[in-house]
Amino acid sequence: MERAFLAGLAGGSGGGKTFFCENLERALGTMQVKSFHMDEYFKPKEERPYTEAFITGKKYVDDNHPLTVDLDRLKRDLRDSLEKWEVILIEGLLTLWDPELYEMLDLKLFVDCRADERIVRRLRRNMRRGLGFDEIADVYLDMVRYRHEEYVEPSKWRADIILNGSNPSETSLRLVAEFIQNHRNERIIRKNLP
Repeated sequence: MERAFLAGLAGGSGGGKTFFCENLERALGTMQVKSFHMDEYFKPKEERPYTEAFITGKKYVDDNHPLTVDLDRLKRDLRDSLEKWEVILIEGLLTLWDPELYEMLDLKLFVDCRADERIVRRLRRNMRRGLGFDEIADVYLDMVRYRHEEYVEPSKWRADIILNGSNPSETSLRLVAEFIQNHRNERIIRKNLP
């Protein structure tokens, strides 16, 4: 099998990356697809950086900082999977931020969503996981929004396509899936040419 087509999805916390990734995997139908979720590559808690909030002075495990993710292990796993799958999808906050990971990608996507909508989604998600409103809000206001501005938002301009995370559409999903399928079909045609 030839090298897999790599598509990377970045965007803010609660912006719709995982939702789009899961729907894209389904839309690719019979293709052999493997998804990597950056959240599965967090370092052990004791190895993650602690950061003091700029305004309140509270200390937090900084899960939105590049040093909190084992990017080396992620890139190693990606390289090991390149010839086992037709398509590899990678989604996470820093997918378009890391230069080496960025260079590996064939298609760069950014799922954009306004901050107010992202915080509401984050509140709902984390409260379902048992966290309290104040705890979620404090982390977002003290840390997450600053890291978004520092690392995530600037990577938007490195994307090939910016997707609407507030109103995901079947059209955008279909267009991205068709682009990936067409790329695969072109590879097959080129391979079979004399």
